Amino acid sequence: MQPTVTVLVYSDDASTREQVRLAGGRRPAADLPPVEYLECATLPAVLRTLEEHRVDVCVLDGETAPAGGMGVCRQLKDEVFRCPPVLLLIGRPQDAWLATWSRADAALTHPVDPVAFADALAGLARTRITADA
Repeated sequence: MQPTVTVLVYSDDASTREQVRLAGGRRPAADLPPVEYLECATLPAVLRTLEEHRVDVCVLDGETAPAGGMGVCRQLKDEVFRCPPVLLLIGRPQDAWLATWSRADAALTHPVDPVAFADALAGLARTRITADA
């Protein structure tokens, strides 16, 4: 098992990034290694982080401006070789079809529900870890 699960968190809102860190915690599931969070507030920072670090899961805020998480997700799925799984945070349940369009691997609504978030994060991390094994 690897020493950490690296999670990229993209949001222009510092409180949303904090909610994600708190909901995921240090270890979202007992069978996973500890989580390291890499925070990004802009699209260029996301692209640079993906280029410079091994990222296991991306958490993208669909409400971020000017580059929303849905468009960023679709761009990453098109442009990043072996793109990590993406958990998309959407503003309303009715936006789930947009999450599908963006090719997100999972979607949850704002505000972040800690139990649902930790479960989704753990599931995506497991898929990445087993894919790399």
